[in-house]
Formats: sequence, C-alpha cells, structure tokens
Amino acid sequence: MFKAVDSRASFPEMEERVLQLWRERDIFRKSVEERPEDRQFTFYEGPPYANASPGIHHVLARVFKDIIVRYKTMCGYQVPRKAGWDCHGLPVELEVERELGLSSKAEIERYGIAEFNRKCRESVFSYVEDWNRLTERIGFWIDLDDAYVTLSREYIESVWWSLRQIWDQGLLYEGHRVVPFCPRCGRHHW
Repeated sequence: MFKAVDSRASFPEMEERVLQLWRERDIFRKSVEERPEDRQFTFYEGPPYANASPGIHHVLARVFKDIIVRYKTMCGYQVPRKAGWDCHGLPVELEVERELGLSSKAEIERYGIAEFNRKCRESVFSYVEDWNRLTERIGFWIDLDDAYVTLSREYIESVWWSLRQIWDQGLLYEGHRVVPFCPRCGRHHW
C-alpha cells in the first residue's frame, strides 16, 4: 500500500523538496483563493515581537493557531491569514538599552529620546528573516508579504478609530487593572 521509507532518507532534503513544491505551486495562496468569499473566517495573528529570535514557545503558539485556521479551511471557509509584527513595548526598549549599554531613564534622556526611539524602530525588525524562515519551515501558512506593523501610522490610526467606535457605542469599560511596570526605567509594559 505504501512505499517503504528508506532508512537513509535525508529528512532535511525531503523538507526542502516539500517547501519548494509549496512555493512553486503557490499552495498557500490557492488554499485561500479557491474557497468561496461568502464563507470567510478572518484570522489576524496576535503579532510576535520581531526583535528577538523565535523560541520553542513561539513554535507552540503558531502550531495552535495553525490548527484552527487549517481546520476552518478544511471546512470550506476562505481564511485570509494576515501576519503582523509587534513593534512596541518594554521588550523592545530593554533590548536597545542592553545594546547601547544604557541602564537608567536619565541615561536614555542624555542619549536622546529621538535617537533612542529611532534605534528602537530599527531593532524591531532585526530578526524578521529568522521568523520568516521558522514560519516557512513549520508550515505555518500566513501572509508575511503584507504584514501589519504596529508602529505604522495607519495601524495606530486604525486602533484609535476602533476605540472611538467602541466608546461611541458605550462598550468601553473603565476600571482598574494591574499593569507590569519597570521601576528601573520608569515605563510600563503594555
């Protein structure tokens, strides 16, 4: 029924052949476009930070996400999958501080806020190729070519627009919550 697997099989070669086949035949795009537009399941990736190498926990998260979108695809839904990159937050700033050898808010201010922010914007994309390679190798099909980026003006404006819509409908909850805070650098992580 099945061909015997050669005990000397080169799994890396096999992997590359499968990935090449998917690329040549544009399988991901076809898996989306060949489903009816009137049956959509929208998926936006909760974006990872691209300023650090992906770890095993990222693989696990992507596998869980992939299970959902593949299941919906197999059920006949058109499932556009838009990738994203989270470019804000304490992890980005702490990485740049380490890189520059800064250890306090005062040192950042002496260095220059504008220059520090520029370095943060640069650092966010330093590992994108590692992420893209991992994403392809684990077979996580997602549109990396048209990814949303949380530091883009369009993205930020869309968030403010969404908040306004929620506010206007009386759906915004006002309350108190715990927010992770870095006392050393005087910033919150959120």
